[in-house]
Amino acid sequence: MIKKIKTKNREEWLELRSHYIGGSDAAAVAGLNPWSTPYSLWAEKTGRKERFQGNLATDVGTYLEEFVAQRFASETGKKVRRMNLSMINDQYPFAIANIDRAIVGEKAGLEIKTTDSLNLKKFAHGEYPATYYCQMVHYLAVTGWDRWYLAVLVGNKEFHIYTLDRDQDEIDALMEAENNFWAYVEQDAAPPVDGYRPTTEALSELYPYSSNEGSVSLDAWQGDMERYMTLSKEIKDLERQRDEISNSIKEYMQTSEFGSSDKYHVSWKTSERTSFDSKRYISDHPELDLSKYYRHTSTRIFRLTERK
Repeated sequence: MIKKIKTKNREEWLELRSHYIGGSDAAAVAGLNPWSTPYSLWAEKTGRKERFQGNLATDVGTYLEEFVAQRFASETGKKVRRMNLSMINDQYPFAIANIDRAIVGEKAGLEIKTTDSLNLKKFAHGEYPATYYCQMVHYLAVTGWDRWYLAVLVGNKEFHIYTLDRDQDEIDALMEAENNFWAYVEQDAAPPVDGYRPTTEALSELYPYSSNEGSVSLDAWQGDMERYMTLSKEIKDLERQRDEISNSIKEYMQTSEFGSSDKYHVSWKTSERTSFDSKRYISDHPELDLSKYYRHTSTRIFRLTERK
């Protein structure tokens, strides 16, 4: 059974969505979203981390949504219908779907995307980002429909249309991953961390300040810390090898700005910048009180060193 919920405004919709896994969350659950991880998503769903409110890119996408929908309709001859409601399938009580458009006369939906021209390579050879794929599989699961279309406007330069047919094995795999993830949310227990930036940022947001109340025992982490030190040394060695290659290329290029081979392109251009010397300015104008212009920030620095 599919339940349809109408919300009054965006705030009410965001509140409803915070209690479920939405289509745009699916790739994070599957570990395929470069901007979100299972840990950062868990922190958001449990209220530990501020939920995403949107940005200029999402505002532009919303503004262009109707244009992309009509362009899709014009190119395919299909009629599309807006659905201003949320859907919940009791087969997957942890999931919610807010689809962009339904296809009239088909058990199908349309996902609409706009993206920067810098992402043109992601759409070469009929491919598209995994985040879009996970979102469509999520919607196929919740709606129970047979097909999902994807219309993408890339940097106002290219328009792509893709079709994804229902694959129950893929749906089952994603829903199992979402169900497992949601167990962490319901139990208020953190999922395993990973080394990706969203997790690092989530940890900094969850624990922004240190306490001088004492030290904790890390005996259980001895093996991990030894591995950390080994990896740090290997990284330094790899960076040295990389820099040796770049230096040899620089020495060969000398004053040339560009170089190329059959496969690679190199630039080594002069770059200039002008910066404000605040220390000198303060020294030259000691009578001025500039304290109100200072911006205070705090950060926690992680360092691992060998004990002496």
